[in-house]
Parts: sequence; structure tokens; C-alpha cells
Amino acid sequence: MPGVKDTAGVPSAKRKLPPELGTDAIAVLEGRAFVYSDSRGDIPPGSIGGLVDADTRFLSRWELTFAGRKLDVLRSQDVDYYSAAFFLTNPDLDGLPKNSLAVRRLRTVGNGLREEIQVTSFADHPVSGELRLSVGNDFADLFEIKDRVRDRSDQIVRAHDAARSALAFRYQNQGFAAETRVRSSKPARLDGDDLVWDLELEARRQWATHLAVSTRLKGRLIQPARRAMGEADLLSRWEDEVPRFESDSPILQRALEQSVADLAALRIQGKLPGGPEFTLPAAGLPWFMTLFGRDTCFSAYQSLWVGPQLARGGIETLALAQGRTVDDFRDEEPGKILHEFRGGELTRLGLKPHSPYYGNTDATQLWLILLSEHWRWSGDDEFVGALWPNVLAALEWMRDFGDLDGDGFIEYATRSSQGLGNQCWKDSWDAVQFADGTIPYLPIAIVEAQGYAVDARRRVAELATRVMGDSEIARDLMAAADQLARRIDASFWIPRRSGYYAVGLDGDKRQVDSMTSNMGHLLWSGAIPKARAAHVVKHLMSDDMFSGWGVRTLSRRDHGFNPIGYHLGTIWPHDNSIIAAGLGRYGYRDEANRIALAQLEAARFSRFRLPEAFAGFDRSVSRFPVPYPTACSPQAWATGAPFLLLRTMLGLEARDGELAVDPRIPDEIGRVAVHGVHAFGQRWDVEAIGSKGHVRLAG
Repeated sequence: MPGVKDTAGVPSAKRKLPPELGTDAIAVLEGRAFVYSDSRGDIPPGSIGGLVDADTRFLSRWELTFAGRKLDVLRSQDVDYYSAAFFLTNPDLDGLPKNSLAVRRLRTVGNGLREEIQVTSFADHPVSGELRLSVGNDFADLFEIKDRVRDRSDQIVRAHDAARSALAFRYQNQGFAAETRVRSSKPARLDGDDLVWDLELEARRQWATHLAVSTRLKGRLIQPARRAMGEADLLSRWEDEVPRFESDSPILQRALEQSVADLAALRIQGKLPGGPEFTLPAAGLPWFMTLFGRDTCFSAYQSLWVGPQLARGGIETLALAQGRTVDDFRDEEPGKILHEFRGGELTRLGLKPHSPYYGNTDATQLWLILLSEHWRWSGDDEFVGALWPNVLAALEWMRDFGDLDGDGFIEYATRSSQGLGNQCWKDSWDAVQFADGTIPYLPIAIVEAQGYAVDARRRVAELATRVMGDSEIARDLMAAADQLARRIDASFWIPRRSGYYAVGLDGDKRQVDSMTSNMGHLLWSGAIPKARAAHVVKHLMSDDMFSGWGVRTLSRRDHGFNPIGYHLGTIWPHDNSIIAAGLGRYGYRDEANRIALAQLEAARFSRFRLPEAFAGFDRSVSRFPVPYPTACSPQAWATGAPFLLLRTMLGLEARDGELAVDPRIPDEIGRVAVHGVHAFGQRWDVEAIGSKGHVRLAG
């Protein structure tokens, strides 16, 4: 256990890190597999790009050249979430003017990788030249890709087959084994690890080859899917299941449609030992295509009224992996909901604690909130009853393990040699700091986790009364929730700066006095008095915190403010959606709409997809939202943000077998209609304009 003089962390040692792929990088994904490349479709060696599946990189180099030169980009972009197209041309070459060749790469990922390379000559004379695909693999663990990759070259065995134009790379370390195979449909000569085609193109003729990349992990063969771009598949079935949205606002319409597609892309399916198959949202592309506790709960909550099966899958899977013992290396404790699950080499060999890792301070409360919300929308008493032992274990964790010093607050402090220092949603090393920029001592009681605990206890009290018939535990939980709410107000409230809530209490119980967006989560939780809410709202919507694109994570008046600091002044769509929902809960509907409209307008500049985060520059300075350099996109809780923002505008709630709306639709949005909302095992239609709306069973 860290002492009270331990801080949350220090910046990593300075060293040369792998290069990024640029803001025009393209990623495509299917399940837990993804390909991350530059805009040419290339994966340069030593970069952060690659073909990755199950937290293992199966291709670390994939570069196409003609006549020894890189190709120029005409246009490239993703087509579907699992496919991308790259349109390229030749640079000026000896005897071949620029733009004489059109090179098209069509890529799909899913059970491996398929890629078609098509070369068309528009020259009036025959063209000859060497087309080369340089291939490489380092079998890096995902944790290494953005940091420093261990050299495995002496353990990688090649079994290339020139007769079949095929490459094979194999790697084994103790019980971990992986393999990559690449095969070309057109004969190619092998040059080391490269596939080479000596093209002889007649005037205005075309040549093409198909490449199939299959992978094997621990004996499990993953072969490329055989489907064309745009082909009806799981996405089509998903779109048939989710509600259909209509709006007078094309921005809202497009943002919702993009979120539907992105949520489909982020779905992962799997099975934990001893449990049923699950479908749930992964956290985000490219680095978080796996199960997370906090991210899964938030994104499932946001989208529950759109795709309730994702919430159910998340609830069941997280319950199955609930902590059972005290394990310092993994920060595991009985009843605790996991933080992150990984399956790469470092985790499987016990060198990383992510099997799973439990270092968080809030996923347990959020799991209880999600279970309650699922019940409110489904009325599924049996589902709650089956999970009641997990509910009781979660409550016991909050009381016995989450509260490190017995003061009634939930604190965090890692016990693991590789654990996270900050274990709240702002988990970078410097995310939690005093107003003067100094880093607080551990353990830290972060403010929003206390609000979640208030809400979780009140919700479980409702379940205890209405599902389990246990009025005694309900009374105890309500009393504990009310007491905690009073203690939050007494211990976190700071009268300075017109009054606001501290972001946390440090190991010496000093108020960590930076002004942050975290206090907006107290509104979502209903954990503070109405009189205080007015002060919180005033700050959140002030010029110091509201940039015009959304609420910043940190006030620009605080010393640590940095509009491109990961948690120190950036704007996070999920954070804003939670804050907007909290504003709506306390009756500040116009302010909630102001956030919603700003976020939707921001989405317009990124193909109607909200990224993980963007810079906190004033809108008057940046007439468009400035991307955060390495933001995940799509990212689950950013993808879910438009759904929760719309629900807040609609005032849509599910209670006692009925849906109800209390709309406050901005004039800029106009009419909104949602056809086929899931609730209580039925489909519902919702329509609203201004302050008028209605709900009816779908015909």
C-alpha cells in the first residue's frame, strides 16, 4: 500500500518513441482486430501502425513501392468500419511522368486481412517496373507498440514458400505462440521478406493481385473474411435492430447515423472461461479494442435505449470477472469490477497485470448504476435476481475495500508495481493536481466517484425494495447515500471563486482545489443540494470552462491549464454528455442544450464522428475544433455521447413499464422522431418538437 507521501505518478523517462502516422492515418477494424496505417495504406517499420488482433501485432511493416519509390496519395479513407480504399499514383520517374499510373488498394479486415492491389496504366506506351510489398512482423505486445518494442528477431522463424508466393512468420515464447501468413493470388518472387512483382503493362492495361493475411494465436487459426466492401453483414443486422432516427437537423441526423455505425464497429464478441458468449462495446480504436470496466459502463449507459443488448452483455461479463481475492499485482479485491482486460504476450506470461487488471475507483459503482438503468428500461426482475450476489459483493467492496481509511469516502492508491497512479477517468499522471499545479499525495478521494457511490446506493435500494423485497437493506442504503451526500458537500465544497467542488481530497485530506469538469458529474449523480448546483452550473458554463465547443476538463484560470493537455483543458464528448444529462436532471435544460448543440457542431468537422477528445481552444480563436493529436476514433463513450445528448433533449425516461418524454428541443434541431426504441420487451416511437412530444407503442 503506498504511503500518504506517494504521488499519483511522474512523467515517463524521455526516450525516442515510435513515430505517429499523422492526422490522416486510417484505421479499420472488426471485433478486436484492426489495421492502422498511414494515408498511403502503408505501415512503416518502427511506427505505431500494424495489423493487431487480441493485443498482438501480426504485421509491423506493409509498404508498397513502385520502381523503388513511394506512391503519392490522391485520396484515401475508410469505406465501412471494416474496409478502406487508397487511391495512389506514381511520382515523377525516369521515363514515366507523374500520374501515369493509378494504383488502388482495397482493404478489409476481419478474421485476418484481405487486400487487393490494382495497377492501371494510362500511359500510351508499355510500362515496366518493380512493384514491391515490403512485409515485416515483430509480434509486439500492444503495450509495447506505443512505447518500446522488445527485439524478438532471434525468436521469429520464417517458413516462406516461393512456389506459392507465400510468406510465413512464426514466434514462440514459453506458452505463447503466434504466426502470420501472407499469400498473393498472382505469382510473386520473394526477396527476403518482400513480395515482388515485375510488372510489364501494355499501354492502358490493368493488373491486379489479391493478398490474404491469416494469423494464428495459441493454435487458433484466423483466416481472412471473404466479403466485399459495403456487403450486407453484421452491420446491416445491427442497423435493423437499432431505432431509426429522423430530424429536421441534418447535423443531428448524420451524427446519430455515424454513432450507430461506430457502435457496431466497436462491438466485440467473446467468451470468458465458464461464462456465456457476450457482445459488448470495446473502449476505442486503435489502442483499446478490449473490455474495460469504466468505458463499457459509460458507453452502455449512453446507448442503452438504442442497443440494450450491449448493456446486458457488459453487465454479465463484468459480473463474471468481478474480483474474488486480494491480489496486489493486479490491484484486485473481492467485489471490485475490473479496469481492463488484455490477452497479449506480456499479460499471458504474467509480466503485465492485465489478466484482468482492477486498478480503478469507480467501475464498481458504475456497474451498479448500469444494472439499475437496464432494469428501469427492461423491467427484468429475473436478470437482477440472478446478479444479486454480485450486487452485494460490489456494495461490500465500496464499504470494506474502496474506503481505504474508514472515513466514508472511496479512495484510490495502487499496490501494484505496474499499477495506475490515477485511477479515475482522468488517469494520466498529472491529471489530478492542485490549482497551483502541484501533484497531490495518495491516496486520493476523487469527487465524482463519491457521487457515483451516492447514486449507486440509491439505485440498489430501489432494486432491493422492488425486486428483492428487502426493505431493511434498502433503508440502510438510503441512509448511507444521504449521509455520503452530506459529507461530500461538507468536505469537497470550496467557498472561494464563488463556490465550487474540489476535484478530490489528497492523502492528508486536503482539498485538491483545481476547478474541473469532474464536479459536473455530481449533477448527473444527483449528489449535491440544488442550491449548490447553481454555482456549479455557473462555473461550467463560464468562459473559463466552456470553450464554445464544450466544457473543458480544467478551468483556464488554473496553473496547469493546457488546451492540448490530455486531461488538463481538452474537451471530452463523453464528459460533456454526462454533464449535460446532469444539467437536465437539475432543471438547467437550456444550458444542457447549449452543450449538446456545441458538441453536434463540433462533430460536423470530423465527418460527424465525435473523437475521444479535442483541444480546449476558445471557439473565437479556433473556428473549427482542433483535434487532440492521438485521440481514439471511434471511441466508445464518445460514440455514445450523441445518444445521451438526444435523450437529455427529449427528457426521455423509462419507469414502471412506460416511456415518458419531457422535451426541450432547441429551435436549431426542430422536429425529432425516433422509431423503434427498445423498452420493456417492446418497441416504441417517440416524437418531439420544442416542448411538445409524445410516446406510443410502435405499430
